[in-house]
Amino acid sequence: MRRAALVLLAVSVLTACSAGPSNRPVIAVKGEENQPVDQSALAGPQPVPPLSEYKTDSLQWSQCDEQMKDRFGADAPPGDQKYECARMTTVLDPPGRPGRGQLGIALTRVGTGKSALVVVTDPGGEPGTLKAARLAAALPKDVLSTYTIIGVDRRGTGRSDGMSCVPPATRAQLVEYDPAETEQSNLVVAAGEASQECVLDLEGRLTAFDSWRAAADLERLREFLGSDRLNAIGLGEGSRVITTYAQRYPNRIGRTVLDGAPDPALDQVGVLESRAIAAEATFDAFARDCKTRGCALANPREDVAALLTQLRSGRVRGEYVDLTPGSALNAVVAGLADRAKWPALADALVKARAGDSTGLFTLLDPLVNDLDENPPRFDAGLIIGCNDTATRIPPDRVKALTADWQSKHAMFGALFARQLLHCNPFVPPKAEKVEPLKSAPPVVVLSTANDVSTPAPGTEHAAQRLPGSSLVGWQGSGHGALGLSGCATTAARDYLVDAKVPSNGTVCPP
Repeated sequence: MRRAALVLLAVSVLTACSAGPSNRPVIAVKGEENQPVDQSALAGPQPVPPLSEYKTDSLQWSQCDEQMKDRFGADAPPGDQKYECARMTTVLDPPGRPGRGQLGIALTRVGTGKSALVVVTDPGGEPGTLKAARLAAALPKDVLSTYTIIGVDRRGTGRSDGMSCVPPATRAQLVEYDPAETEQSNLVVAAGEASQECVLDLEGRLTAFDSWRAAADLERLREFLGSDRLNAIGLGEGSRVITTYAQRYPNRIGRTVLDGAPDPALDQVGVLESRAIAAEATFDAFARDCKTRGCALANPREDVAALLTQLRSGRVRGEYVDLTPGSALNAVVAGLADRAKWPALADALVKARAGDSTGLFTLLDPLVNDLDENPPRFDAGLIIGCNDTATRIPPDRVKALTADWQSKHAMFGALFARQLLHCNPFVPPKAEKVEPLKSAPPVVVLSTANDVSTPAPGTEHAAQRLPGSSLVGWQGSGHGALGLSGCATTAARDYLVDAKVPSNGTVCPP
């Protein structure tokens, strides 16, 4: 019966039509106690919000240094930071049962400051509790004496009531698929199986995992903390949650920094092609860095192409996922996103050409494995990503886009084009309605020139949509500028601590 259901699901996907654009329509915003907010009262420029103290005992915090060390594994941040953890209960609020159900949200705090600074991250990236701890080790010390940094494992990720609903074999199929293959029916069936299993596992909860409801979780957290306003850092797709929060609760916006932000004007086709373009540019930057360092990759593009040819002749068996052309490209994208791992990525590619794939498997592990008490990142990235866009593209058009992008973006075009098939079996989300933000306190937006996850042009477009925003552009590479660019980190610090807004259009050297 299961096989028959999968066949029917695959057939329905193969004959599907696009569900239309992903931009959400507009009505009144809801504020405190679900009452409409009169945005005319917020019209015009707003000053930098003052800092207020948060209630340190509002949640049941407990020391969790050892737990955090276990979750970090061998990749713990430097320093002797002390961590406390807590769990917050919030409303699940699925579309079919508004206001119903409960959900646990995992939190970590670090720092001694009297004000709270909340960190929200990408759903398919490192969980927010870990990323916040890593960020705390990289920020100037007076940020941690001004604020207590609070990391949030956004709903569906990390140690919150997370998701691990895609069967391991199916997850492996989706990651391993060679995007250069002409036949994509196996990918269509695998995407259908992932959808079916997640529907069965999560039932009515599946559609509650999105950025819209994650923004409501932040308002719940603000209430627990007793802060007048929410001070926040949004990293990558976490910026979507913060900007959604600003639209839903415009009178609650505090000091806000967005480090990379998705383009609000693009549907999923535009988003994925922009990522393919950014991946090509970032790989070129990686190749230049290799040459400067004198790394063992003689000709990085040619070496990767040779590795993919080698893997097409025979995959390398792994414990949870095999190394194939598809999984190798996914490993490369993961390595490119983390600037600190570029030397490790270069070494991994050299060793893979010689028959040792350990380094590439290490880059893939967080994506596909239940690692160090952290669920696979693939599942949350898939579910939340699909719930955040209404774009559904028919397979025939995906095949045409694959050929087009492969001709224009040789290394990564096909990889990102095939990802359009991942969301097809999922029901498009119900469009939530929100009024565009007309006025806000200054928001500092950081862009990174070569960012494979939130490309710089999209971040710049996001900044243009935010009234009073100040854009700081780092001419570097990787996913995010905080902690990597001294110039961008100082700009964020000066705003968060001293309320000094950087000049819009500030450019930071690489």
